Amino acid sequence: MDLHWLKPLLGRPSPFTTVYLDATRTGANADAEAADRWRAVRRALERDGASAGVLDDIAELVSVPTGVRGPHGRVVVADAEGVVVDRVLSEPPAQSYAVFGPAPALLPAVRAADETVTYLLVAVDRNGADLTWAAGGTVRTEGGPETETVDGGHDDVHKTREGGLDRRSQTRAEDSWGRNAEAVAAVLDKRVAERTPDLVLITGDVRAVSLVRDAVGQPTRELLVDVPGGGRGEGLKKGSFEAHVAEALAGFRTRRSDAVLDRFREAQGRGGGAVTALDDVIDVLRRGQVAELVLHVDSLTSGLADRTLWVGPEPLQVATSQSDLASIGVTGGAEEMDANVALVRAALGQDAGLTFAEDGTVDLVDGIGAVLRWSDDSTPSEAVPTQSADQARLRTVV
Repeated sequence: MDLHWLKPLLGRPSPFTTVYLDATRTGANADAEAADRWRAVRRALERDGASAGVLDDIAELVSVPTGVRGPHGRVVVADAEGVVVDRVLSEPPAQSYAVFGPAPALLPAVRAADETVTYLLVAVDRNGADLTWAAGGTVRTEGGPETETVDGGHDDVHKTREGGLDRRSQTRAEDSWGRNAEAVAAVLDKRVAERTPDLVLITGDVRAVSLVRDAVGQPTRELLVDVPGGGRGEGLKKGSFEAHVAEALAGFRTRRSDAVLDRFREAQGRGGGAVTALDDVIDVLRRGQVAELVLHVDSLTSGLADRTLWVGPEPLQVATSQSDLASIGVTGGAEEMDANVALVRAALGQDAGLTFAEDGTVDLVDGIGAVLRWSDDSTPSEAVPTQSADQARLRTVV
């Protein structure tokens, strides 16, 4: 997944406050229950020394509902000056909690990124379309989503049911449908090129959907996913349509993850292009070789969650010990940091993505691996661990 939206956290003034909340609001007492969850977290942060001003900023933010229905979570990250990140998670935490310290607790925010899909919803009929920008996994803004209306300009869109001379009007109607679809497609192609969404969801009149699909360029067509049940008119079954949208987004997330894990497996099989084990991943992170960091899905609660690393002032300055950090020339500004934070920080520092792997999907030593942008003779050479003769590398495979 793309982590570019977390890059504002790099270089921000510490300390950081990371809040991980159950943001669910259901039932008659929903608002009161949400307020109680935040108050409990705030008391813990006050005991840890968090700034009252920053906590007031977070309180004001989380008092406003996310606009998401059903159970869900919310992650908020603030630096010394105020809130930097605010994202929705599809699943609430078992218990709301917060972390206050010299670095943000990045993995909850990264899990939020894993849920986020930026998409353009295109609702079409035979006159034109409504284009709505959204991001599954983000907090909905007070002003609502951004919508643009495209008017095809050709209003002779109704056929008659009679024969004879009225065939001419039928031909004119079909010609208007095609011209309106072309107008929608032209705007759609332009917006996709400008803003590069992850997906384009298209819904509405079946004939109009087909015409627009045929009229768009190849880059847009590759992103198109048909979603039934939507449209521009009134009387739509909103709940059913939202379920179809959620299904389309979930399918995209699965495909996005599978594509990275397929690359990782193929590279492992070739013995090059991917590495695993903490020491080797640190090596390639320091050299800026990582295209995608791969972490076991339990990284938040076990494995690397219990480890610390040493880091320097720059994101790619990371090592397993202070002496190792000194060996790469870092003599000042060294500090010990949770391994998960240090690793994600290094990934952000080289514009790498991050993918979570479930049990059994890939072989990961120490619960971590990386897909590489490039490799040379000094890059660690990897093979599937079960085939390796180096028994020291087989210590923890998940």
